[in-house]
Order: sequence, then C-alpha cells, then structure tokens
Amino acid sequence: MTPERCILLIEDNPDDEALTRRAFAKNNITNPVIVAHDGAEALQYLFDDSNHVAGANRLPILTLLDLKLPKIDGLTVLRRLRADPRTKLLPVVILTSSGEQRDLVEGYGLGANSYIRNPVDFAQFMEAVRQLGLYWLVLNSPPPPTM
Repeated sequence: MTPERCILLIEDNPDDEALTRRAFAKNNITNPVIVAHDGAEALQYLFDDSNHVAGANRLPILTLLDLKLPKIDGLTVLRRLRADPRTKLLPVVILTSSGEQRDLVEGYGLGANSYIRNPVDFAQFMEAVRQLGLYWLVLNSPPPPTM
C-alpha cells in the first residue's frame, strides 16, 4: 500500500487557507495538507535537500498555487517548478482571485495544469473543491516520482 500523498497549498491569506481546509474536510479530502505561506517557503519545502522531499517519493500529489504571494510570486514559483526535473511534471493548479487575462495566459504558458479563479460564494467554492478533489485525487493518474 502506498502512503497517502500530501497536497501542497501555497497560500498567504489565512482566511483562504482556512476556507480551503474547511472545503477539503467537508468534501472528505483527507490527504495531509502542507501549507507554504509564501513563494520562498514553498520552494524551500520542495527543494531543500535537508527536507528530503523532492527526491524521496514525498512530492505532493497536487500543488495548489496562489499567484499573489509575498517574497516570490506564484508565477515565479511555477517557473522554477517547471525548470527542475524533479518537479517538472508535478500537477499544479493555480487557485487565485486574479481575473487578469495576462495571469491566465502566463500561468498556462509556464505549464500550469489548471487555472481556477476563486469563487467568492462559499457554496461555489465548496463545489469547485469537490470537483478538484474528484479529478486530481481520484480520477487523475499522477506522474511517478522521478527520484
């Protein structure tokens, strides 16, 4: 039996983090959630060899990435993920409040697997998380760990 793989949530807003965790719980998404509160923390989690994450079959099964982050913005995080062989195929869903067309285009251009604009309404957000969990955690076959 394989260990349950985690979800990496890269989100600086504590309210959005709490909302996402609540939506996971209400939709019976039980994967452990690791939270990085800024882009630098996310990259450290993924690439710091002392964490033994990136090469030890402990990469997240899914990364949820906000774009507007302190220290290192989300698009830069995505650029670095796609540049490294260990994380090049890691499923990344941009989950953001940004409705900017250029963010959408650049996100996909940098290799995002999906772009979801945060619904303002809680019921809509719950449904979005339900569908996200169903697809990415149940139906989708993730790439195998590279190291």
